[in-house]
Amino acid sequence: MLHQQSVLFLSRYCHNYFLKPQRRNVMLSALTALTSTATIGNYLFGKDIKLADAMDKGELHNINEDYASKANETMLNRLKKLRNSRPMEPRYEGHVPLYLHEKLLLFLSSGISSFLHPENGMNIVKLGEATAIPPFLESLKRTMLSDETGRRILRDKPYVHTSILHFDKLSKLPENSFGYTFYKWCQTEKVSPDTRAPVTYIDDPIHAFIFQRYRQCHDFYHALVNMPIIIEGEITIKALEGANMGVPMAILGAIFAPLRLKPIQRKRLREIYLPWAVKTGLNCKPLVNVYWEELLEKDVNELREELGIKMPPNLREMRKKRAEMVKSLKHKYEENPSKAN
Repeated sequence: MLHQQSVLFLSRYCHNYFLKPQRRNVMLSALTALTSTATIGNYLFGKDIKLADAMDKGELHNINEDYASKANETMLNRLKKLRNSRPMEPRYEGHVPLYLHEKLLLFLSSGISSFLHPENGMNIVKLGEATAIPPFLESLKRTMLSDETGRRILRDKPYVHTSILHFDKLSKLPENSFGYTFYKWCQTEKVSPDTRAPVTYIDDPIHAFIFQRYRQCHDFYHALVNMPIIIEGEITIKALEGANMGVPMAILGAIFAPLRLKPIQRKRLREIYLPWAVKTGLNCKPLVNVYWEELLEKDVNELREELGIKMPPNLREMRKKRAEMVKSLKHKYEENPSKAN
């Protein structure tokens, strides 16, 4: 405290007398010593001279409390200004209203980022909301309202979470149950339903819930058809969602994402998985009307049959067999280089 008072006193002293010739040499010596902790400009014109003035006026009795209060007031004013700059008041927890041009920028930036870096889940999350236009969400809403189970989902507003699904119980279900199938798939892929990001940029609260429900049920579709979380598997499930529910982002993903793949991957998608996904999505029951949480104990094969879903070829096994074939050929040619010609 004594050191601080000394510094403040010297700052005040410099401010009042620095320009007087008879004190110049003394002040230059003092300022040389002070430059080890701050610049000359700070002591002459910066915050320290303001503190010195405040000390003279007796305004430094509760400096810490005053600073904290002022900082909190500044933060509240900034938040209020930010809220007032939005096109509307937030309509649900976490809602960030955007202007039309901001939504367009979100679409462009997330679209480019998703194409260049599909491994970053946040790019996909933002693109999904940027493309979730009201006509599409309203169509899903009508689909749900036309179905008894869909209406219950809208009324109950279930939230998919491990605390609701009880993974410890799922692990003890019969192996042919959907619940155990989902649990085993999550363990294999090392994922959790808890990692799904909340909806942020969709304005209508009901639309926001519908899109959140679609997002949280994505892993159920993966598990139901045993599709791994690799880019081929994701494109396949996106095509299924696009055909079944008309999800704009899913349709865009099925069209443009394969452009980044290797020829063999594009061939598998073109010849096997995309045709399966489109046909299945168009013919099966609307997946948005499935109350998955109530079907965990159901036989998984019976569930597939009820929904009208036939299993696609096992993508993991197909990739494994090809990798083994490539490895075998490579080993063969390494042993007999002449056969490579």
